[in-house]
Amino acid sequence: MTQHDPQPARLALADGKVFHGVSFGATGEVSGEVCFNTSMTGYQEILTDPSYRGQIVAMTYPLIGNYGVNHEDLESPQPHLAGFIVRQYSRRMSNFRADETLGDYLQRWNILAVEGIDTRALVRHIRSRGATNGVLSTSTDDDAALVARAKASPGLVGRDLVREVLPDGASDWTEPLSRWTRLPGPAKSAGLGLQVAAEPDAADAHAAQKHIVALDYGMKWNIPRHLCDMGYRVTVLPGTATADEVLAQQPDGVFLSNGPGDPEPLDYAIGTIRGLLGKKPIFGICLGHQLLSLACGAKTYKLKFGHRGANQPVQDLATGTVEITSQNHGFAVDRASLPAELEVTHVNLNDQTIEGVRHRSLPAFSVQYHPEASAGPHDSSYLFDRFRQLIETA
Repeated sequence: MTQHDPQPARLALADGKVFHGVSFGATGEVSGEVCFNTSMTGYQEILTDPSYRGQIVAMTYPLIGNYGVNHEDLESPQPHLAGFIVRQYSRRMSNFRADETLGDYLQRWNILAVEGIDTRALVRHIRSRGATNGVLSTSTDDDAALVARAKASPGLVGRDLVREVLPDGASDWTEPLSRWTRLPGPAKSAGLGLQVAAEPDAADAHAAQKHIVALDYGMKWNIPRHLCDMGYRVTVLPGTATADEVLAQQPDGVFLSNGPGDPEPLDYAIGTIRGLLGKKPIFGICLGHQLLSLACGAKTYKLKFGHRGANQPVQDLATGTVEITSQNHGFAVDRASLPAELEVTHVNLNDQTIEGVRHRSLPAFSVQYHPEASAGPHDSSYLFDRFRQLIETA
């Protein structure tokens, strides 16, 4: 794919449906599972979330690109999705933090992007038929050929996409939360009822003596930012690390990250988690939640069109509180397969799928959604405090 002036583009789905638009990123042809995200903002975080590996993402909000792209809001070093679809691309950006336009960013990273597609019709089609494989192309006007290539493209089930987004090796994470996540003092005292990230201070000094190992399966950077902001020393290991390699770091707690694709082929990750259960406190998010459940004997299954957006309602069964959450996943833990030692702690109020579990006798828990948000609501940030409590009482 190469940089270009806008060209006619097509999205062909494996079920025969074809949509027409105009390119604004790179040119060429890509395949992937076509899904949608309902967030109104946060397109930069979506682009750089490794969990989107192997997918063509359509945004339901109609105007995308109006605040550009900046280096502070990245969730990984580069975009990971296969292709990007919007109703209308805003070539003018209005944001003093912006470093470049969305189109320039996508061209720089060779990501094929298309505007002008009727995203309402596309989303209604996916909601009815389910997520399906597709091909995004600027290189041919042969609809039948594109549909045939979409049918022949690999899906997500059974593929190990984690190995495509793993870090090269171990690293120490030292970056705290961005200053833009914090409200100034007057706003805090105005009784607005907003949850804000506290400045690291002496109250967190005790945490500095604690060490967290984060197993990276395609981790969003805002997760280790939260852990670092709490005062912990954070070591990031590739998700292929063994239990012995994790324990050799002498951690006080282990974090299991998000990541792309089907969790069931990840035997190496499941084996590592089994080797850590009962030895160290464990907290998992998204793919980490699924892997913890699999390590305890549960099964997972593919959702019809997944949960992707920043407004998913989740209920904490212990308190009855309803949280508005940020989510990005296409697989879920099968309730019927849940072993007796796992207790459901959170449920999705839209479809009653499992959104959180905890081990009844060992220090381990997980959630399917993203308490670190970025972009998204802060309702669930208390889960990082729950991890702290688990570490302190272990």
